[in-house]
Amino acid sequence: MPTLERMAPIGDPGPLAVYLRARRQLVQPAAVGIPDTGNRRVPGLRREEVAFLAGVSSDYYVRLEQGRDRHPSEQVLGSIAQALQLDEEATVYLLQLATSPSTRRRRPRRPERVGDGIRSLIDTWPLTPAYVHGTYMDVLAANRLAVALSPFNSPGHNSILAAFLEPELRALHADWEEMTARIAPYLRSVAGPDVDDPRLVEIVGELSVRSERFRKLWARQDVKHKASGTSLLQHPQVGPLHLRYEKLLIPGAGGQTLVTYHALPGSDSEERLRLLAALDDTTPGRADSSRITAESA
Repeated sequence: MPTLERMAPIGDPGPLAVYLRARRQLVQPAAVGIPDTGNRRVPGLRREEVAFLAGVSSDYYVRLEQGRDRHPSEQVLGSIAQALQLDEEATVYLLQLATSPSTRRRRPRRPERVGDGIRSLIDTWPLTPAYVHGTYMDVLAANRLAVALSPFNSPGHNSILAAFLEPELRALHADWEEMTARIAPYLRSVAGPDVDDPRLVEIVGELSVRSERFRKLWARQDVKHKASGTSLLQHPQVGPLHLRYEKLLIPGAGGQTLVTYHALPGSDSEERLRLLAALDDTTPGRADSSRITAESA
């Protein structure tokens, strides 16, 4: 029997239980060697099947999914992760969810600010759109070309809110379906196990109310820190852009991330970035307004 310390409050299964249930429902029986007889009433695996594959009792696994035991051993979690076919990143997240809140390191609540060195650095990149976002993807600083690429890259916006809610950003991203499919798991990865953080709750709450696509993606409980890749954009001024992106964690900055975009040297996209930079230079008031907004963030 679980001790009183390991028992969960009634009616509150907790993030570990929610995560296990969501991931179990995504595993197809055939993928783990279980024949599909066609009479399943639930998606994915049954609880007893996960328990069997993980080498634990069905009763114990049921307690985990019901939130009646929230702190299983690392060995048990490792076995469950294998049964659910979790990759390394998802397994680490699973282990973090089982960490006691009393011992888990909490992030500071002070306002996030970008160092002068990073601001000066990105301002020296005339053909590299770059911006910095905080732990929950609030944009904190941006250079002029990033704002010219999209006004939602400017400080004061939130990248994930804009991605799902702004029609202009959906029109900009020719790969909007793929982009949103990777940005929801990315938010979960950078936020980590602190699912009750007020800022995260605020963002997820707004998106859950206003975006059906976000609700579906967030319910999957995917965790993926995709730090590099390709964005396909259809810019209203310069046309199609095929850009590589890189997301670099800034050391010692409490979760701040530097996001950069670049085109292959000699490509059409590089020429279009040059044109966008030239157009930005000739836009009245653009240079001043970008600088002031960044400094006031």
